[in-house]
Amino acid sequence: MTDISSLLPASVLRNLADKLYEKRKNAALEQYGGSFMVQGHQSCKLLQFVEGVVRTLTAAGDHEKISAIINVLTHEFAFSPQANHRKGGLIGLAAATVGLASEAAQHLEQIVPPVLNSFSDQDSRVRYYACEALYNIAKVARGEFIVFFNQIFDALCKLSADSDANVQSAAHLLDRLVKDIVTESDQFSIEEFIPLLRERMNVLNPYVRQFLVGWITVLDSVPDIDMLGFLPDFLDGLFNMLSDSSHEIRQQADSALSEFLQEIKNSPSVDYGRMAEILVLRASSTDEFTRLTSITWMNEFVKLGGDQLVPYYADILGAILPCISDKEEKIRVVARETNEELRAIKAGPTEGFDIGAVLTIARRELSNECEATRIEALHWMAVLLEKHRKEVISFLDDIFPALLDALSDPSEDVVLLVLEVHACIARDAPHFRHLVVFLVHHFRMDHSLLEKRGTLILRRLCILLDAERVYRELSTILEGEADLDFASVMVQALNLILLNSSELAELRALIKQSLSNPSGRDLFNALYSSWCHSPMATISLCLLAQAYQHASAVIQSLVEEDINVKFLVQLDKLVRLLETPIFTYLRLQLLDPGRYTWLLKTLYGLLMLLPQQSAAFKILRTRLKTVPAYTFSGELPNISANAIRRTASGNPYAQILSHIPSLPSGSQNVEDGDRNTDISNGTNGINFTMRLQQFEHMQRQHRLHCKSQSQMTRQTRRSNSSGTAQEAQRSDEPRRSSLPADSSRPPSRSSWRS
Repeated sequence: MTDISSLLPASVLRNLADKLYEKRKNAALEQYGGSFMVQGHQSCKLLQFVEGVVRTLTAAGDHEKISAIINVLTHEFAFSPQANHRKGGLIGLAAATVGLASEAAQHLEQIVPPVLNSFSDQDSRVRYYACEALYNIAKVARGEFIVFFNQIFDALCKLSADSDANVQSAAHLLDRLVKDIVTESDQFSIEEFIPLLRERMNVLNPYVRQFLVGWITVLDSVPDIDMLGFLPDFLDGLFNMLSDSSHEIRQQADSALSEFLQEIKNSPSVDYGRMAEILVLRASSTDEFTRLTSITWMNEFVKLGGDQLVPYYADILGAILPCISDKEEKIRVVARETNEELRAIKAGPTEGFDIGAVLTIARRELSNECEATRIEALHWMAVLLEKHRKEVISFLDDIFPALLDALSDPSEDVVLLVLEVHACIARDAPHFRHLVVFLVHHFRMDHSLLEKRGTLILRRLCILLDAERVYRELSTILEGEADLDFASVMVQALNLILLNSSELAELRALIKQSLSNPSGRDLFNALYSSWCHSPMATISLCLLAQAYQHASAVIQSLVEEDINVKFLVQLDKLVRLLETPIFTYLRLQLLDPGRYTWLLKTLYGLLMLLPQQSAAFKILRTRLKTVPAYTFSGELPNISANAIRRTASGNPYAQILSHIPSLPSGSQNVEDGDRNTDISNGTNGINFTMRLQQFEHMQRQHRLHCKSQSQMTRQTRRSNSSGTAQEAQRSDEPRRSSLPADSSRPPSRSSWRS
């Protein structure tokens, strides 16, 4: 056993534990020349006793005695419960390291741990002495010191946020020395350091954040250390610092990120995938600067990533689309540019492009509150349908409900784009049928959609999918519609669109040829079956097809129950439409009343249905008054002009109308202008008698439905009124004896209605 008293006299040990700093320091110094620097103090004296003893033993190669001295300094001083002892021990360990000089590496395992342990001491002066001691130990050991780097880094990370300003200053001095040592060492292991750095990047303390960014910047500047390869491990932490309350920290983090982005541009090998996941998360940050930076990075990644990024395109799109509507213009500009870059990529499923994931993102963003984002989501669906139609159709069940709901979007631009996507899907016959069926169902469930957007939707579909095809399919569906009220409303809407829309001019032209053209006749028959749901729509269709005798027959078939407010509103609209350019041909035909007698009878029939005080009545009567009382040939068929002038009623057409025969129920119509047609063949193949029966049958169904609805309403009112009466009867029970005899009568009808 080594006698420690022979090496370190009791006086020296007492002075090391002395509460006065100068005595402790002098106990560690000796008269030999040396270079021991005590940081943070003005004086710097020659090394004294401890250094001298250790140096002598080092020269003699007696490392056993040196270990004994270090053990005493560690266990009796550095680990002592007394703060002054701990301070003296730290000074002694530093002095011993200086004495060891070039052979300090053999004893660093004994010297460094107690010093590191002192960094967490409760006494701030002890922590300060620990920084001072480790500074001098590091200065002597240099590269050999690297083996303790992770422990030292962890300790410095904590000391950078120390509550004592002097400790912070000492830690900063030590930090600079350690950085110098690391940058010149070839023993530093970045692989061992990164896990510790990644763990510390989540700390929110501003001093620690500055410390971490400083180290990242220093290590990245060392050519032999590949920080870029480990960037995904601490990238999220750097982005997190961009929203720090300290401007200096935000600036340092941004500077570091900018440097890394430049390195990425110049590097042939980068792990884009892991970093893309981080950028996607940061793009939804509440901090504006963080969003801008992440979007900027994604923009560069899309340009540089190539095949590596293909599996991540859906996630990137999910981050980009909301940013297109960002309140900050810079973010919107970069997001739009990135979105265009993504759309231009030609990767397919074989390259890992996940079409289903992209469609899921687009479907999700259809419910985004911002219009610009919803529009871009629809553009993506349209692009994918164009490039990968087969794959998109396989996901139709996932996206179709969302596309139908989007028809109710408050933005007209969004609705128009939705219709383009629907039209693109409906190119195939099965999907076309599917679209129209679900569209009708959507209108049935949401009457406000039909009222507010029905015209826009149907007109646009007629442009995109061929008007005749759309109307034929709608007619087929509505013919068998169980909800008769909805069918009537839907047919009326379709009829108004047919008569009003410029987009349907060709369809109207074809219907006008119903009596002479097989295609027109076929279309007339296809529409008629469903148009029967609405008397006014049926009359309009006949006027458009110039089937005036049939129109008159339809009017004559109407009964009292058919003439209601809804009917009169529709009739008002038709009368006004007769004054539009669409019915110019009809008004011109009135110039030849002898030839178009059924037209006259039809118009007079409509006039008779209108209330005389209504505006529509006055409009139609005014029009009929302008019809000339003669033909250009000077006579009417079978009726002389003189006979017309002698008409006592004052109506020049009374004689004409009186000469129009009433056809037997089984005969065919002879329409105006077709008097020489062989009626045995029907009028160009249209069996108007059968059509009239079809119309009457449909109207009977509507009347029965109306009566059923009325009965249910009355029963409900009676039930409610009965319940009310019974309650009143119970409440009046105590007073019944005082009531008149007739007070027990049932409530009147007026009370039911109330």
